Amino acid sequence: MTYWEQLRSPQVAAVDTALPVVLPLGAVEQHGPHLPLATDRIIVDHFCREIDRHLGADVLILPTVSVGYSKHHDDFAGTLSLTHETLLHQIVETAESALASGPTNLLLLNAHGGNEAIAQVALERLGHAWPQCRIVRTSWWQVATDALLDLSSTGPGGVGHGCELETSLLLAIDAALVDTAAIPTRENANVFTWDTADMLRAAPATMYRRFAEVSSTGVFGEPGAASAEKGRAISDAVTSRLVELVRSLRQR
Repeated sequence: MTYWEQLRSPQVAAVDTALPVVLPLGAVEQHGPHLPLATDRIIVDHFCREIDRHLGADVLILPTVSVGYSKHHDDFAGTLSLTHETLLHQIVETAESALASGPTNLLLLNAHGGNEAIAQVALERLGHAWPQCRIVRTSWWQVATDALLDLSSTGPGGVGHGCELETSLLLAIDAALVDTAAIPTRENANVFTWDTADMLRAAPATMYRRFAEVSSTGVFGEPGAASAEKGRAISDAVTSRLVELVRSLRQR
């Protein structure tokens, strides 16, 4: 009974209010020529399944917010996007509907960089409106950054979008979804040294650029270094941290 939508109304009414609830945030957007549009949603759903596998009845998982904010990918075909305002309303109103049923622990689990700013605003809005609850936000790469730095072999600029990490995860989750013959070479365009960053390393400052200005392939990083073995190691490292996080919410 881990998935909220699979429960019946009386079951939700009887749930222990301390039971942590997870709201997954994904995206449907271009991920280069080799990965599917649903890469971020596939990854966040994978980690929810892993949380379910470890915790079972000790967690509740809400329906995934599948489309996120992806306007910066509009130059590439297939990208779907909500506005910032619509995404904020969807996250907050879904979360508040769940919290109104009684849960007091909520984790916003994100899998798309374009959602980060709005997820933080949602965290602050929910935290202020529901002071009796613990509201937490993380992304799968944030929760295990140190472990992912050890697993990555591509160095600064090697991980970002459709990269070594995401491609490895997809190879481990479902290799049939990856067109290995179409994996592009690394192509990151940086205008200033202070704007040089990636998924695991922050920059001193950031400048807005459409993704087509960053890479003609739609990829940031080096997906050629990906492997299914690395993907399984990434999955294990991130899952371990997420399970610890969710358990800690209930224990306290």
